[in-house]
Amino acid sequence: MGNKRSLQGKVAIVTGGNSGIGASIVLKLAEQGANIVIDYVANPQATDRLEAEIVKLGDQVIGVDADVSQVKELQKLVDATVAKFGKVDIYINNAGVETRTSVLDTTEEQYDKVMDINLKSAFFGIQIAAKQMIRQGGGRIVNITSVHEDWPMPGNTTYCLSKGGMRMLTRTAGVELGKYNILVTGVGPGAVETPINLKTMNDPAEMKKLDASIPLGRMAKPQEIADVVAFLCREGAGYMTATTVFVDGGAHASKLGVVMICCRSNRQKRGSVFVKRA
Repeated sequence: MGNKRSLQGKVAIVTGGNSGIGASIVLKLAEQGANIVIDYVANPQATDRLEAEIVKLGDQVIGVDADVSQVKELQKLVDATVAKFGKVDIYINNAGVETRTSVLDTTEEQYDKVMDINLKSAFFGIQIAAKQMIRQGGGRIVNITSVHEDWPMPGNTTYCLSKGGMRMLTRTAGVELGKYNILVTGVGPGAVETPINLKTMNDPAEMKKLDASIPLGRMAKPQEIADVVAFLCREGAGYMTATTVFVDGGAHASKLGVVMICCRSNRQKRGSVFVKRA
């Protein structure tokens, strides 16, 4: 999508940027010329590999080990970016987790973990990044939400709650920050071929049912989500803010899709925390 170097000279932070959708976003923005800051909390080797790929593209990159559930760590992330590159043009709220637990069996610890990583980090990430962007004259913020910012997903209540919160955060922050030339948008993926969905992907019967519930007949590839994110960071999306773009193969408009994804959720292992890079 678009010119190969349409983000030349821009500086982009991607939280949870060393795996899954986050890694694809990192590479796509780098392909289009952006200098990259990869936030991560685990698997530094994956970060190192991404850094090497980005250097080959001719861009600059740093990795920052920062726990986005803590405000002081978010500040560290932005400070490290400004210290290295002098600015923040693009901020991607991508990091996320889920527990696959219901309203009846979610513990306080599970609730806090999901809300802190998914929603609190997005709120304060926007706050800290926006203050820097205001000094620069504007910027772009993209929240990786989910079709479950709208859809219920029985058996994954806290995740849905956090994504619903991101929906309203996107809209309210977009309205509040518009006067500063800061655009805030959301990208809502449906089912995506990422490690979080490996159990389903390795079950032919479940995959057949899932594919049948999606009008385009397949899961998304992470690169397809990254393409949309990159578009929202470019000049061509300069009149888009306070809204979500759904990238779900049409499932969002399909009642059957709601049923199938909810059923798929309920058959997953419950009670443990799955790290989900959106």
